[in-house]
Amino acid sequence: MSVKVTIHEADGVSVVGLNGRIVLGEESGVLREAVKGLMAAGKKKIVLNMSNVTYIDSAGLGILVAAYVSAKTQGALIRLCALGHKFREVLQITRLLTIFEVYDTPAAAIDSFLESNASTAVAGKQ
Repeated sequence: MSVKVTIHEADGVSVVGLNGRIVLGEESGVLREAVKGLMAAGKKKIVLNMSNVTYIDSAGLGILVAAYVSAKTQGALIRLCALGHKFREVLQITRLLTIFEVYDTPAAAIDSFLESNASTAVAGKQ
């Protein structure tokens, strides 16, 4: 089963829902193109909702890292949310948890962008 991607906006944040397997081949290309399309459209705040990801292989992890690096170079931010236990373990073992900001729920990830905007606005006033 390939990965299915749904995208919706919430409070100025693009939430990308992923459903299925993120593995070498067409599946990982779908995720790459979705993120690339959002950044091309000027979206700077992206949450990847991993709650329905059933499996991810090393190629899938590579796509996540490439998306993160690409976003960072374009002034965008990518955050992950709703990782399953096994997926969280994989990110911990590969030390990718030190790179990505990870949240328990999509709402928490969205709120993190709103909180960082508020703290930036306060810092800018000083």
